[in-house]
Amino acid sequence: MRNLGLALVLLFTVATSGGSRATEPTRFVPLKPDELSSSQKEWADAIAVPPRNAKFTNPPYRAYIRNPELAPKLSAMSDYLRWNSSLPARLSEFAILITARQWTAQYEWFAHYPLAMKAGLDPEVAKDVANGVRPKAMKDDETALYDLAMALYRDKKVSDDIYRAAKQKFGERFMDIIGLIGYYDLVSMTLITMQAEAPNDSMPPLPPLAAK
Repeated sequence: MRNLGLALVLLFTVATSGGSRATEPTRFVPLKPDELSSSQKEWADAIAVPPRNAKFTNPPYRAYIRNPELAPKLSAMSDYLRWNSSLPARLSEFAILITARQWTAQYEWFAHYPLAMKAGLDPEVAKDVANGVRPKAMKDDETALYDLAMALYRDKKVSDDIYRAAKQKFGERFMDIIGLIGYYDLVSMTLITMQAEAPNDSMPPLPPLAAK
């Protein structure tokens, strides 16, 4: 009977903890509103409004807010790259997913996968990115973006052919792609430092990349 009771307790614990992956943060523990300085509060209020609608207690903002001089510059860069660049949302979110995959940044993938789907990215393209393989169903502009991003990540150089393809598709403002990838490299590094994981199991995590 005692063993049965212990088993029931264990079953209850597992059942009530299901659907949750994140644990209580131990790094950059969320600040309370009354702990914020005036400059921190000003920035927290600024990111709380549309289109960001962010909470300063969530990743990566709860790390950014520790430096209220840097935080507004980061969010201003993010504002431009996500919503005001020359790229449509489909391509912006595609670039973010590529970056999340390179770093295996689970929180970033969790946050941006639904946005990529809403923006019209083919789920099969996202699936291939998650599995670390070249997507087979890319549109022409997605191919140019993917090849540029992977040349930078994998080869650490950009060939003449990849440069010409990117310039032909996006013009010389394809610097927006480099800026987007670079900013989300910073986001990924912040999330990894924070040990920020996806907050629940509503979507599969990124699998480990095969060693090469």
